[in-house]
Amino acid sequence: MNTIKNLIAGAAIALSVSTISQAATVADVEIPDTMEAAGTDLRLNGAGIREKWFFNVYVGGLYLPESMNDGAAVVSADKPMAVKLHVVSGMVTSEKMKEATMEGFEASTDGNMAPLQKEIDQFMSAFDEEIQENDVFDLVYVPGTGIELYKNEELLQTVESDMKFKEAVFGIWLSDKPAQEDLKTAMLGKK
Repeated sequence: MNTIKNLIAGAAIALSVSTISQAATVADVEIPDTMEAAGTDLRLNGAGIREKWFFNVYVGGLYLPESMNDGAAVVSADKPMAVKLHVVSGMVTSEKMKEATMEGFEASTDGNMAPLQKEIDQFMSAFDEEIQENDVFDLVYVPGTGIELYKNEELLQTVESDMKFKEAVFGIWLSDKPAQEDLKTAMLGKK
């Protein structure tokens, strides 16, 4: 009888340990299961790979206070959240990152970037320094403040802004015209 109890207890412990650690591995990159933003614990909602011309470019992860699978709802939510970008290619340069990000802003704003140009320019300056393989960018939305940009866990800047700019940033990956549809699906935890 004690053997059965021990087996049941062991199975319960193993089950609880496996549910505690929910980190994802994408393209050989381990994505942490949690991060903190504005005093809020955020959980990994989903992660996927950004590809361009058959090359893996970066692994993108979406962090939210609670799980959500609706891109429009995430984009419009005024809650702390973050996107983590882990560069996986040595072919990613500062210039290429800027070009791709500007394309993302163009799509997420339906071509109407003018009202956000000051914030976009400040945001883009985060990519001025050369980018190397394994660099990690965290784009953290802090309600009432704006977007904090980190590179390799070092705060580069805070773009003070309103919800319109936050929607444009998160819309790069989660709008109706995302940077990559299957990356959006993965970040929303749908695959």
